[in-house]
Amino acid sequence: MAGSRLIQAPLPWLPGGAQEIARGVGLLALAGGGGQMWVHGMAAFTWEAGDEAARRLAAVQVTQLKAATQKQVAAALGTDQVTVWRWVSAYREKGLAGLLPARKGPSGPTKLTPELTGKIQGLDAQGLGLEAIAGQCGVSTFAVRTALGRVPPRARAAAATARDEQQPAAGDAADERAAGEPADQDGTADPDPDSESAADDPAGQGVAGEPGPAVLPVLPDPPGRDGERALARFGLLGEGAAPVFIPGARYPLAGLLIALPALADTGLLACARQVYGRLRDGYYGLDAVLVHQVFQALLREPRAEGATRIPPPAMGRVLGLDRAPEVKTIRRKIGELAAAGKAADLQMAIARWHAEALGDQLGFLYIDGHTRAYFGQREVQKMHVARLKFPGPATEETWVTDGAGDPLLVVMAEPSTSLAAQIKELLPKLREIAGPGARPVLCFDRGGWSPDLFAEIIDAGFDLLTYRKASAGEDIPDLPADAFTAISHAGDDGREHRYELADGTADITVTQGAHKGRVLTLRQVTRLDKGRQIRILTTRQAGDLPPASVVFGMGSRWREENYFRYGRAHFALDALDTYAVTPEDPDRKVPNPAKKTTAFAVKTAKKDLAAAEAARDARLTALRSPAPGQPAVLITNQALAKLDTPVTTARQRLAGAQAAAKAIPAKIPLAQHNPDMVRLDTETKLITHAIRMAACNAETTLARALNGAYARADDEAYALIREALTTSGDITPADGTLTIRLDPLSAPRRTRALAALCEKLTATAATYPGTTLTLRYQVKEPPA
Repeated sequence: MAGSRLIQAPLPWLPGGAQEIARGVGLLALAGGGGQMWVHGMAAFTWEAGDEAARRLAAVQVTQLKAATQKQVAAALGTDQVTVWRWVSAYREKGLAGLLPARKGPSGPTKLTPELTGKIQGLDAQGLGLEAIAGQCGVSTFAVRTALGRVPPRARAAAATARDEQQPAAGDAADERAAGEPADQDGTADPDPDSESAADDPAGQGVAGEPGPAVLPVLPDPPGRDGERALARFGLLGEGAAPVFIPGARYPLAGLLIALPALADTGLLACARQVYGRLRDGYYGLDAVLVHQVFQALLREPRAEGATRIPPPAMGRVLGLDRAPEVKTIRRKIGELAAAGKAADLQMAIARWHAEALGDQLGFLYIDGHTRAYFGQREVQKMHVARLKFPGPATEETWVTDGAGDPLLVVMAEPSTSLAAQIKELLPKLREIAGPGARPVLCFDRGGWSPDLFAEIIDAGFDLLTYRKASAGEDIPDLPADAFTAISHAGDDGREHRYELADGTADITVTQGAHKGRVLTLRQVTRLDKGRQIRILTTRQAGDLPPASVVFGMGSRWREENYFRYGRAHFALDALDTYAVTPEDPDRKVPNPAKKTTAFAVKTAKKDLAAAEAARDARLTALRSPAPGQPAVLITNQALAKLDTPVTTARQRLAGAQAAAKAIPAKIPLAQHNPDMVRLDTETKLITHAIRMAACNAETTLARALNGAYARADDEAYALIREALTTSGDITPADGTLTIRLDPLSAPRRTRALAALCEKLTATAATYPGTTLTLRYQVKEPPA
């Protein structure tokens, strides 16, 4: 096979003055306008001045040998990649005859005489449609649009010269267009009826009057990448195959490309390059792998196995490759990142990126623990899973989201640690994320109640916001009804909220920990809700945070819970992405099961003692107060001792049980309790969390951009974005840009909203990852 000829190491010999095209391949210009193509030290192809067929043949043969890519050959010959691709296609179809240059000029007579043009314009003035006019005049609808001036010059030129670019002779009755369709009966090459310029855009216009592109082939074959794959197999390709796009219409997953500007804002790609640098030499580079995984997540196939449900060629077209990576490749690439052991650094880098983008808007940070249940066969630490309402094997994670509920950071918590302990460990990381001068409000629920933690938060330079929780034996008195004032508040959700509030202070004493005995004076905002008083504590003063903002900010903590629910349903947040496990720390202290047994024995002994004392007291009462008619009984010391014997025995048993319980340690090393216990892999999960967080944040950014452009954005924004991400469209690379023209959506109002979104995305001037192509977005006009 041709590809096998280049398995040997290429010889870099080139003659003096030769232009290097690829490694071992060069172009030497000859006197008079001819040229030579040198391949691995040999003059493989030569052509004289004016011999265009030989020149094209040399270009085709070099690409067929996989010595150079079509893009490299095109750059050396001063043409574009699409032209070289057309030469290759013509050579495969007709051989050398397909490379002969065609005669320039019109391919045949035209029916658009001045008289016919005037007739067409008159019928159009009468209000007839394109098809009706074409039927009366005996021409095609494309000819009608040409006569009416509705076809841009570029489209007319492309239609007139399409055959000249691909066919060896002009005027042939069997002449074909670039897309493989026969010419129209009037001698004018009509655009592809399946392409956007023929069916979806009859006026040849895009959105807002922009001229539409020339005729595009529908789903053209991707450029051959066999040579790059062969080089990658031997580790000679470098960082990865560069994205290459072929102009084409109706690409199935073109809508995914609208996520790229929002994906750039998440910082996933930039932070991954900063932390990991690059992957090992291979066909799929770091950007390609991460973009592909984000695209999969946006298609609701976030796991590696989801690649089996997405056609690799269709995904490959939007990645600029011949096909997308499949399951084994995805697992291997993610495993390579996990082996580097830098997943926590990636999470921190993304969090810093997010915080810098928010700037002064980093007002609230919501912190909560999330239990990820495990249903496998391994021995994993059990903990309470709130949504399942019973304990089971699980992994505890600590999540931090911003004030809007967008995920910012996730860390793996130690098994069975409280939320207060998790937050205390997070404080140094949160300071690194927020910066030295920032003072965001850390908001958490009653699970983080700990006066010692409050002191740590204040000393670390943060503010706090949480519900007040009564200590053991503490009774917090209610405020009188006249202490509350009705307050209206407009939240950032655009809705009016009405509260009954009372503003005051509360003194909280630290009873344990490093700050034991310290008294914290905190602001307490009390809300009266349906007769119940809800108390909220904060360190922010009324001048910085009004009482209504305190209550609204505390209530917005549910945005984090909403992310957990949405992530579980749409992005497989709790999925087991790898079966890998790591051994547990054998010295980690865990609750001693024997302690529960001794505690039960103490509890039983206390019950027995209480029962014996009650029986003794009842007997004494009966002896001291005999029933009427009964003689009085003399109570002696011997009788008292006899009555007290069961009590003494029970008291001795209790003392023995308490001594046995005290001798049993409350915690023991894990090795003594369950030496087979393991932990689920952390590195892979943090990496997949970062990818899915980026996908969720990108989708959220697009949904919020619809505000003001879509009347139903409050209820349907996410549904519209999900539809737009799966829509088809045209992709056209040209002049340093990559234009994506999406097909209309299911309803005109949705299409108009998507068009407005595309204008915003184009204004960002984002580039396709790994290239310098600036992204431009358009939407085709919906059919009348």
